[in-house]
Amino acid sequence: MDDEQEQSPEHGPLAGFTVGVTAARRAEELGALLQRRGAAVLHAPALRIVPLADDSELLAATKEIIERAPDIAVATTAIGFRGWVEAADGWGLGEELLAKLRGARILARGPKVKGAIRAAGLTEEWSPPSESMAEVLDRLLAEGVDGLRIALQLHGEPLPGFVESLRAQGAEVVGVPVYRWMPPEDIAPVDRLLDATVARTLDAVTFTSAPAVASLLSRAEQRGMLEDVLAALGRDVLPACVGPVTALPLQDRGIGTVQPERFRLGPLVQLLCRELPGRVRSLPVAGHRLEIRGHAVVVDGELRPVPPAGMSLLRALARRPGRVVARADLLRALPGAGRDEHAVETAMARLRTALGTPELVRTVVERGYRLALDPHPEAEHAEPEHADD
Repeated sequence: MDDEQEQSPEHGPLAGFTVGVTAARRAEELGALLQRRGAAVLHAPALRIVPLADDSELLAATKEIIERAPDIAVATTAIGFRGWVEAADGWGLGEELLAKLRGARILARGPKVKGAIRAAGLTEEWSPPSESMAEVLDRLLAEGVDGLRIALQLHGEPLPGFVESLRAQGAEVVGVPVYRWMPPEDIAPVDRLLDATVARTLDAVTFTSAPAVASLLSRAEQRGMLEDVLAALGRDVLPACVGPVTALPLQDRGIGTVQPERFRLGPLVQLLCRELPGRVRSLPVAGHRLEIRGHAVVVDGELRPVPPAGMSLLRALARRPGRVVARADLLRALPGAGRDEHAVETAMARLRTALGTPELVRTVVERGYRLALDPHPEAEHAEPEHADD
């Protein structure tokens, strides 16, 4: 077991960070992986999957393939291929479908898909080491597809240029829509995730499918907050995608993403374990070492949860470490605080209690507050201060 797995959630590499999960399927698995490493998880499925047996488009495609067998079948996902066979069984067409596929050359996108193909009693001809659909396309085009009938199992992800390239070279392509993405029935979790993104109370958002990205951005646009969401994702909230295809809708908007080398949930979580701690500023404050994370701080290696209002104040102070931040500016940083500067004092008192080391934040009389950055180059010009109020 590696070091990350051995750490308790309180001291894991993601302790103090909050991560959004937009996945519709395998969301519990991804959430558990993140929580085991200490993260708080905000789950907001951005999509739902239409049940296979209820999808008339899949039934029509299945009948079309049975009537005219393909020369080549391309399987893209294990869950999709298994679901296709199971749905065909439910319609009484399973054996006929498998018989047609046995006569075709089957290409599998990756090892999981190969397992699903073999479990159905079929054998794949080839699978790319990279698990990339681009490599599948390159092989097909290199071998020549003119006059061939190709069954392509679709899987909810956009396949830019894939079908068009095959058809341009003379292939007949039959798309098999194994499952379709639809907006979630309950939109409230998505709205909460969008609000948290704009408020920067999230440290990262994970995406495991391009349609989930598109759905989230579409909802942001409906609410009139798309520019704010893109601004947050472009700077403060890390968008982590399982692979390059998933990242396309964000890249089209000019938003950079991080992606693991292997397109799996485990490597995605491992990537976050490296990226998020690496983005944290470590400040020398009043003789202590202070790290500000998403919903907590680390003081001298000890994790200390901080209320949301306190985190807002602390972030405002950290943007100008060592400099005085006026109460009016801190009031604006407090969500929903109104105009009463007493709210700043109340939140500051709670922040100091949560920090366990009150001297980290100094009161500058009649001016405001500052982080007691040490060393402080302007100390000789600082106003009189005390840390009691």
